[in-house]
Amino acid sequence: MATPLAKPAPRPDFPAMNAPPEATPFPDPVRLEADERHVHAGFLNKARRTLGRIPFTEDALAAYFCAIDPATPLSARATLFGALAYFVLPIDIVPDFILGVGYADDAAVILTAIKTAQAHIAEPHRNRARAWLRKERPPAG
Repeated sequence: MATPLAKPAPRPDFPAMNAPPEATPFPDPVRLEADERHVHAGFLNKARRTLGRIPFTEDALAAYFCAIDPATPLSARATLFGALAYFVLPIDIVPDFILGVGYADDAAVILTAIKTAQAHIAEPHRNRARAWLRKERPPAG
């Protein structure tokens, strides 16, 4: 029998996967608090600055209003706050200033979060987003 050229790889140890659910909190309360702080501090200002330049503003606003709604389940809030924090924070996979593709990564992250939490983004959240847009958009003409 031939001697193997490499040692066999050790079996992976996934303690978090084997731990009881209460031992691995989701969402991480520290991460959620940080994301929530970043979103509260910068989301509406960034939405104002990008108005008319990104096609997903209304969806992002509806996600924001859903995330700040205390009736929204914690897991959906954490998902939405994480995606919105990615949009707000200046560190990006694709920098926002690159014309044509700068917001592609933000769109992917936000739209994935919206798809994940879509059952919780209700018509009142969408109505608040539309009302915010009507108030913030300069009149045409």
